[in-house]
Amino acid sequence: MSEPAAIPGSGQGTVELDQARLEAWASALGRAAVASGTFVCLVGPLGAGKSTLVRAACRAVGIAGTVPSPTFTLLIRHETPSGDAFWHADLYRLEDPSQLVNAGWPELLEDESAVFVEWAERAGEWLPPDRWEIRIGFTDRSDRRRVEVRSVGTVALPPLPGASPC
Repeated sequence: MSEPAAIPGSGQGTVELDQARLEAWASALGRAAVASGTFVCLVGPLGAGKSTLVRAACRAVGIAGTVPSPTFTLLIRHETPSGDAFWHADLYRLEDPSQLVNAGWPELLEDESAVFVEWAERAGEWLPPDRWEIRIGFTDRSDRRRVEVRSVGTVALPPLPGASPC
């Protein structure tokens, strides 16, 4: 690959993960996001693994049962066993960022809970200045995903557990 590899522990870079490592990392990411109340932007094509990542993050913080994608409702609020909120948004069907106002987005931005947003790029200027950006894409191997991680603003991103740089 021509792009720079991840620097382990730097909170920024690119890695390739198989399904097990993606889910293990998503678990760590979910725990860290709930502990810090971080906004997590997920970007990538259909089928890349955004929903898989959110479901693994939910399971890691004790959210049991089915974790549906909020494709039609835009937002779902889950609650961890300790009472922490975990917001899941899916903006796939969003036609215009102005629709976020009626969906409760302004209140969501004021909440200090963990927020995971699939298709986050569709929010445009409605994204908070401090966030984690995760780009998930396909590789030449069907059993692996390319994951790019970036911290935006003042948030620090945890290391990628079990990942090997590209």
